[in-house]
Amino acid sequence: MTLASGMEWLLKRFYKEASLGSACRAVLRIFCLFLVLSVSLYPGLWFIGVQIHSFLTGSYVPGHHSVLLVNSPTEQVAKDIGRAIVARRLAASINIIPRTATMYYWKGEIQDTSEILMLVKTKTSRLQQIIDYLRSNHPYANPEVLSFPVEDGSLAYMKWMDEAIPDE
Repeated sequence: MTLASGMEWLLKRFYKEASLGSACRAVLRIFCLFLVLSVSLYPGLWFIGVQIHSFLTGSYVPGHHSVLLVNSPTEQVAKDIGRAIVARRLAASINIIPRTATMYYWKGEIQDTSEILMLVKTKTSRLQQIIDYLRSNHPYANPEVLSFPVEDGSLAYMKWMDEAIPDE
């Protein structure tokens, strides 16, 4: 083996290993990029996947609707607030349950009173608008507004809710 043929052999081997190394680095970079993107986009991808599954199968997407509990001092106040929320198409339906017994801690004392309970059925996307409306129009300084996501229910009823409450 001559010096020239030895050098030629070394250059071929070096070029082959260098190109193999750069190919491995490129594959590794693409894999890392895919991993970072999939982890950072997971919530959005999951949401889109659930929506597509729901559309194709006709199943319900848990958490798309919510039920709020809101207490009012009188039935008339509850009716006025309820009518305004439904008129603004922020909720599909509101049940008004008269005279619930309520006990709570307020300003250092236990209060024992009766209130009117409202069950507000809406889209989860409308919660903040309802809460903002209640903060501005409810007679209580700190109105009770608790929301619970709907996990499952009558598909026909929930479809009706979607029709009754327009998208933003």
